[in-house]
Amino acid sequence: MLRSAKELQGYSIYATDGEAVGDVEAFFFDDESWKVRYLVAKAGGLLVNREVLIAPEFVESVDRDVRTLYTGLTRKQVENSPGVEADRPVADQQEIAYYDHYGVPPYWGNGWEPATGAAGPAYTGAYLPTPGFVLEPEAGETVYERRGDPHLRSTREVAGYHIGATDGETGHVEDFIVDGEDWAIRYVVVDTRNWLPGRKVLVSPRWIPGVSWRRREVYVNLTRDEIKSAPEWDPDAPLDREYETRLYEHYGRPPYWVYHQQDSTEERTQ
Repeated sequence: MLRSAKELQGYSIYATDGEAVGDVEAFFFDDESWKVRYLVAKAGGLLVNREVLIAPEFVESVDRDVRTLYTGLTRKQVENSPGVEADRPVADQQEIAYYDHYGVPPYWGNGWEPATGAAGPAYTGAYLPTPGFVLEPEAGETVYERRGDPHLRSTREVAGYHIGATDGETGHVEDFIVDGEDWAIRYVVVDTRNWLPGRKVLVSPRWIPGVSWRRREVYVNLTRDEIKSAPEWDPDAPLDREYETRLYEHYGRPPYWVYHQQDSTEERTQ
């Protein structure tokens, strides 16, 4: 199920002990694969004002009616988890300490090295940006500033970044739409109030060829008119497949589920 990151903020987090251990404060996502790697929990009780990380694989279920996430962790495990600041990137050392604490293999155990990413990407071709738009960075700046720069970013940090279309600025990042099945960010919510007050539209991370963390800008491989005329997203209405189909037809791009079907077919034939 697709959910807004802002909607999930404030959800209570329950441990296996049957106790609430805190609330969802933000999310850290990989700036290349656009997958949520951690939930940031603002812990309660003994940990007032302390923020800790919870990996999505520990979330066992989500109850939207009571705004609650149920985890497979004990309260003590969460209390003793390494702390973090949700407004700052996560360093590799913090991730290593986190997985050491829980005694489980890290997500980069498939050969991907978080420090440089040199051993191979941790994502599939389904998330590669589309060709046709070349970002010209400023002198001394790379698109992702990968060398020496942590690869995880907070949704709370990126919210408010300007959106740069191929022909100029076109609004700002308002929110993120997360897939509850694999915790991939399916869409970035763009607030286009520069033109139409309050109007929000969705763009896929596949159409984002680059992000300038220094300039706080997200670049999309779309024109301003394409974004401006996209089907409006209503945060109070269900984000169903019918709306998604209309969205992709408008942009003239293949939907993400086509790539998923292709990936599944390839796996079965191997």
